[in-house]
Amino acid sequence: MTSTDVNNPIFARFFDRIAAKDKGRGEDALRRELLSDLSGRVLEVGCGNGINFEHCPTTVEELVAAEPEPYLRRAAEEAARTAPVPVRVVDGLADALPFEADSFDAVVVAGVLCSVPNQAAALPEFARVLRPGCELRFYEHVRSRRPGFARY
Repeated sequence: MTSTDVNNPIFARFFDRIAAKDKGRGEDALRRELLSDLSGRVLEVGCGNGINFEHCPTTVEELVAAEPEPYLRRAAEEAARTAPVPVRVVDGLADALPFEADSFDAVVVAGVLCSVPNQAAALPEFARVLRPGCELRFYEHVRSRRPGFARY
């Protein structure tokens, strides 16, 4: 699969709306905690609409945000304009990251792994682009707290 194969306009618009509603339901605090104390060069894989950008601490020198879905990538580019740190939004897949080895001080994934077709390939990719001794931070879900979503 290549990033040009990723085109989910209905899901993308749905995600964009749900993400906005979740902000007032404790999501902000969780996302701030996820990003707290990060510094240097950070990669966010599957940044969606850029929902995490506003929570990035100013100790981050550059946030590189990979998003393969075109609608969400455009929304992330818009969100990058008001982020507290420099953000560069790029097209990229979790299991084939377009970066050199050992190029990031942290990799962040939030609510992404459920949509990655090949998680077994994505995890080694995260390790590949991380500098030695640096960290992967993740905020993933297993089952929605909302009964309607929990059925799926």
